[in-house]
Amino acid sequence: MAEHTPRSLIVTLYGAYGRRPGDAPLAVSELIRLLHAVGVDAPSVRSSVSRLKRRGLLVPARTADGAAGYALSPDARQLLDDGDRRIYRRPPRRPDDGWVLAVFSVPEAERSKRHLLRSRLGRLGFGTAAPGVWIAPAGLYEETRHTLERLELAPYVELFRGEHLGFTATGESVARWWDLDAIARLYLDFLEQQEPVLRSWDARSGAAPDPEDAYRDYLRALDSWRQLPYADPGLPDELLPKDWPGGRAAEVFGLLHSRLRDAGALFAGHGG
Repeated sequence: MAEHTPRSLIVTLYGAYGRRPGDAPLAVSELIRLLHAVGVDAPSVRSSVSRLKRRGLLVPARTADGAAGYALSPDARQLLDDGDRRIYRRPPRRPDDGWVLAVFSVPEAERSKRHLLRSRLGRLGFGTAAPGVWIAPAGLYEETRHTLERLELAPYVELFRGEHLGFTATGESVARWWDLDAIARLYLDFLEQQEPVLRSWDARSGAAPDPEDAYRDYLRALDSWRQLPYADPGLPDELLPKDWPGGRAAEVFGLLHSRLRDAGALFAGHGG
């Protein structure tokens, strides 16, 4: 599993604690304080914020007391809201929910957009059914549509809903469309990192969590976890190998979220 990068931690911080009433910005000084707690120095915070600003995800704004800060752009808020449905509220997928197909054609003169399309569909959790034909569980349709519109890629793509009718059994086809072994390794890496964290908090079950400790462990767990629902498209259990580690990983993250999120909010200066 990839190491925590400053840019990823900043996005995770905004997702966890940065969506404040009235789109109030986070002060730069607060960003530096909160990222310092997870091992990121001030220059790295400033350079990462600049990159996120250039990407249109953060916009400069003044806090209520006039301090320099950054707020989420509308695109960034949509991105985080879509992410919530994956990260926190992943409904069970049923085999009869069907599939969404993305079929795209990009002129040779714009082949950079072809690369961007493939990259984004892969990051959304799509598998490759055939050249130029990508597939995902139908529940990913709304987020896919939002992403393609935000990146101005919608004119190159047609989206379809459908069911798999053959000729290979769906379980066998799924194993070709996605690298399930690679996804399972990501879950196992997460469990290797975070099960000891959960056990350490279980050992302190009688005491109120220290807000800074809770914040630090929660932000790191969330930063690791939020990548996984994008690598894993949320396939029905019936189509997954036996002993699939995704369920246990989701359970561990859910327990850490329940125990640490609100306690960490006290350190983040945000009560909700």
